[in-house]
Formats: sequence, structure tokens, C-alpha cells
Amino acid sequence: MAKIMHAQTVLTIEDIEALKQKTGESSTKDALAKAVAHYLDCEYTQVEDMWAKRLERVVKRKRKEEVD
Repeated sequence: MAKIMHAQTVLTIEDIEALKQKTGESSTKDALAKAVAHYLDCEYTQVEDMWAKRLERVVKRKRKEEVD
């Protein structure tokens, strides 16, 4: 069984509303849970320079599109 810890932080109302909209969740709790799960699963959070990695992927895709 997973251990659970209660965590608190202070965020602006604008950030919470933007997070709810982006995650498609109506409650703060669910929006935060979805965002944390995404952050932990996202391959880009494991890379030191995530923007370089994303750019590299875009360039490869564009080159492939040009060849096809």
C-alpha cells in the first residue's frame, strides 16, 4: 500500500485557474494531482536541457516530413 502525505503550498488564484483549465479538471485537488502525475511521468523532466531535447525532436520530425 502506498504511503500518503498531505502537502500544502501557496499559489496565486490565476495559476490555480490556469492549471484547472489546462488539466481539464474542475477541482484544485484533481488539477494538482494530474499535474504532479504528468510531471513525474513526462520524459522531458528527466533531461537536463529539456528545450534542447524537444527542439531536437521537432527538427527530426521536420526532416522526416521533408523526405516523405
